[in-house]
Amino acid sequence: MDFNNKTAIVSGAASGMGLLFSKNFASLGGNVVMADINMTDLNKYVDEINSAGKGKALGIYCDVRNYSDVKNVCEKAYNYFGNIDIIANFAGGTAVRVQKVDFNKYPEFPDIPIEVYDWGIDVNLKGPFYFAHAACKYMREQKGGLIINIGSITGMEGDGCGVDYPTAKSGIMFGLTKSLAQFGSKYGIRCVCVSPGPVLTRPEMAKMKTLLNRAADPQEIIDLILFIASEKGQFINGTNIMIDGGRDAMRRNQV
Repeated sequence: MDFNNKTAIVSGAASGMGLLFSKNFASLGGNVVMADINMTDLNKYVDEINSAGKGKALGIYCDVRNYSDVKNVCEKAYNYFGNIDIIANFAGGTAVRVQKVDFNKYPEFPDIPIEVYDWGIDVNLKGPFYFAHAACKYMREQKGGLIINIGSITGMEGDGCGVDYPTAKSGIMFGLTKSLAQFGSKYGIRCVCVSPGPVLTRPEMAKMKTLLNRAADPQEIIDLILFIASEKGQFINGTNIMIDGGRDAMRRNQV
């Protein structure tokens, strides 16, 4: 795979799979615009990638809930590198976990403050929507591009407590991904959603069952995304790809 002269904007790039994708993409010659709210870690990883002497990295502060921040990332990426070839929407998370909800105080869905769920909907659904809206202006002009959305097995299964997460993920897995592919068809813009099952970005993911009796290594998810972005993956468009070790194929009483 060769991503020389290609530019990817990566949200959630200071940690997890967003960081791993950034490192992989740059190692294959691509330029990465790494967007995150954690500038301390982000700047460290930007320096690390640039020191490797392959693809170039640029770090920009971005709260994906803020459209002005998202617009600023796209504008700076285009002005700096001259093109936006890939948007990789890695920023996300289950609100009740990220916001550290006290389940003794807020035991069930109706008890949890709506502000917690607002955060989850904004990050997981509006963030990818915002990036698509801002980046498609550039992709339309250059007659090409790829938007990668990150779904989740939870978008298929639901979650009776962290309700924001499956709501947002199912929205980008199907409605947003298909709609962007429809819009982009006349401009050479593709949109694909990759939906992992359990991934070992956190140790507790190993407890989730799959037909393969294991969770994924994060690199397995990144390898699929790199294939979709490469010349070999150009016919993949407008679809949601599950990479879940067969979890979605399990009987519900097995999960």
